[in-house]
Amino acid sequence: MLGIEGSRFTLNGKPTFLLGFSYYGALGAPEEFIRKDLNDFQRWKFNWLRVWATWSAFGADVSAVDGRGEIRESFMEKLKWLVAEWDRRGMAVDVTLTCGKESSRTAAEGRVWDFESHRRAVIALVNELQGFRNWYLDLANEHDVRDERHVPADELKKLREEVRRLDPRRLVTASYGGHDLSAEEVRECLVMIGLDFLCPHRPRNAESPGQTEAKTRWYLATMSKIGRMAPVQYQEPFRRGYEEWQPKADDFSADLRGAEAGGGAGWCFHNGAERGAVENKRPRSFDLHKQRLIEQLDEEEREFVGRQAP
Repeated sequence: MLGIEGSRFTLNGKPTFLLGFSYYGALGAPEEFIRKDLNDFQRWKFNWLRVWATWSAFGADVSAVDGRGEIRESFMEKLKWLVAEWDRRGMAVDVTLTCGKESSRTAAEGRVWDFESHRRAVIALVNELQGFRNWYLDLANEHDVRDERHVPADELKKLREEVRRLDPRRLVTASYGGHDLSAEEVRECLVMIGLDFLCPHRPRNAESPGQTEAKTRWYLATMSKIGRMAPVQYQEPFRRGYEEWQPKADDFSADLRGAEAGGGAGWCFHNGAERGAVENKRPRSFDLHKQRLIEQLDEEEREFVGRQAP
């Protein structure tokens, strides 16, 4: 049972810091790969993962819903199996949607196309996964980025109300992309839209790990002034392969410590493909058909995740 108590998450009523990992294309992975990955991450004290309900990479669309928001049966069944497997282990799941409003809909695989498609996808996920209490919904990944991912606040508010109508206890957020939030954005998120917690994707640069503790304390102080306390979930921090700066294991550790020390509620080990991966044929973490996630991590990433073992 995933819940919220003030600025903390709870698992089965106990305040719990959520330590997670990005698991983009899990719906395309064999069940054997998933079980082995979950065994490893659980052994390293991870208790949360992030999976996309809309995901397409390297020519493989493994989305649980299509661009119209309609269910893709085999992948929805895999999502239900994954949530159930993590539930059996007493762990939490982030289920994320991504929007794509390109004029060419064939270019928007792994995304929902428009508001009605988005609404259908939300309804499908809430109804299909309603029996599980260990997951939350990210309505729109990096919804404030002004490209095809953009979802206006008024649309998010309508989608949040839809979830509340279908499942009043379901926790819901929407993530912000690549920057720290202003006080106005914090208010918009929690008061105007009615989301349950903050999900900022902080800047991805070498200074970021040293700023996380102070920034987290600022979020908590800002929410106190607003009169609406909520968890701060670092769902997608920096990762290797994204920009020129290549964070080391110590950078991941420092960012995680900063999130905890500042009063954050959760932090995710983010991973992904190298820029230019299509040309280099190195999907690394984005495609799990042939190799499980742990086997695709590099030395620095393995050093970091191994440090979490008791």
